[in-house]
Amino acid sequence: MRRNTIETVLGGVVIAVAGFFLVFAYTSADLRRVEGYEVSANFSSVGGLQSGSDVRISGVKVGTVTSQTLDPATYLAVVRMTIDPSIKLPKDTVALIASESLLGGKYMALEPGGDPDIIQPGGRIDFTQSTPGLEQLLGQVIFSMQSGGQQGEGQGQGAEAQPAPPAAGGAQGNGLLGN
Repeated sequence: MRRNTIETVLGGVVIAVAGFFLVFAYTSADLRRVEGYEVSANFSSVGGLQSGSDVRISGVKVGTVTSQTLDPATYLAVVRMTIDPSIKLPKDTVALIASESLLGGKYMALEPGGDPDIIQPGGRIDFTQSTPGLEQLLGQVIFSMQSGGQQGEGQGQGAEAQPAPPAAGGAQGNGLLGN
């Protein structure tokens, strides 16, 4: 009987500690949805970006991605996001999709420009940059390594085909084989 009481108390302590950690994680993760004005941006690819992803300026969360749709006329992805009303984005702001880490999720990074005019609520960010996928980056690395090796081989063949320059300070024809 005493053993059951100890197990029950220990189980309650484990559940209380787990609850504490869940509350701590939720409050420190900044999972809140940012309320503010909406802007949109068009991208050729939004691979990995999700609704609810962060919108950040200099690493600081200033908004939330609210939706992603496909524009049937241009076949571009239209990303809508809400931005904190205290943040006024210049018209030449650049929006790009960035990775949190090599295997982590994606977020929207904004780089404000210096234009005195600001984007109005419901406006659009004109300058965007899609992040290439991991497969594309690996393909570029492999291609550059292959083309670099071929260039080196071509340069070596070209060097063999060209005659050697004359020895410094000596007359031509006075070499070991040239007599």
